[in-house]
Amino acid sequence: MPDALFSHPRLARVYDPLDPDRSDLDTYVNLVAEFGADTVLDVGCGTGVLITRLVDMDVEALGVDPAQASVDVAQSKLTQGTAELVVGTAPDVADDIARWNSFDMATMTANVAQVFLDDSDWLSTLRAIRYCLRPGGRLVFETRDPFDRAWERWTKETTHRTVDLGEVGIVEEWVEAIHVDGEFVTFISPTIFHLDEERIDSTSTLRFRSQPAVERTLSDAGFSDVEVHDLPYAPGRGWLFIATAGG
Repeated sequence: MPDALFSHPRLARVYDPLDPDRSDLDTYVNLVAEFGADTVLDVGCGTGVLITRLVDMDVEALGVDPAQASVDVAQSKLTQGTAELVVGTAPDVADDIARWNSFDMATMTANVAQVFLDDSDWLSTLRAIRYCLRPGGRLVFETRDPFDRAWERWTKETTHRTVDLGEVGIVEEWVEAIHVDGEFVTFISPTIFHLDEERIDSTSTLRFRSQPAVERTLSDAGFSDVEVHDLPYAPGRGWLFIATAGG
């Protein structure tokens, strides 16, 4: 079940206005161009910010996300172009999305790769993506380095803000880590709409796997030639993985 942050219709509609700077996606757009990818699978596409940029590049793109509300927002942006959206997970829809005749590239942006808490769910997702890639196709995604201990910066004091969203009114939000259990970090993301004082709470958990653990699962899923780079938009805080699908 997707977190309320992505699955609640009111939250999904303000997700982009509350986070307008998506320069983190520049890395993925640049790699699509560098690899000459004509078809891209975006797993965890959310509100479709990357998808719309790919459409502008005349790239055929398919977005997959389990949150209907986020997909609805993404669909509203695709008035024209070479893109489709599917509600579901990669393993659930692998047979359907493979009809695209194998993708040149697959992406998992932001914290998508860290929402898979169970090893079997993570591995089945990687295998489904591998199934949908052509031999030699690439999977590109990011994860945060647990040694950076990012969750220690997730406090109400450091993340609290209020934003005027025009007709939507003043929106207040913050992020606060509430529990750490080894690799698993749980945090809350309250959002308050001052127009009617509705408060919507979202609770999320991310898993901070080590670099060797991620590399092992990629190998188990049939990927090879795994490259690990520093995360361009957050140097020293995470890794960018580029894995090639085997034959």
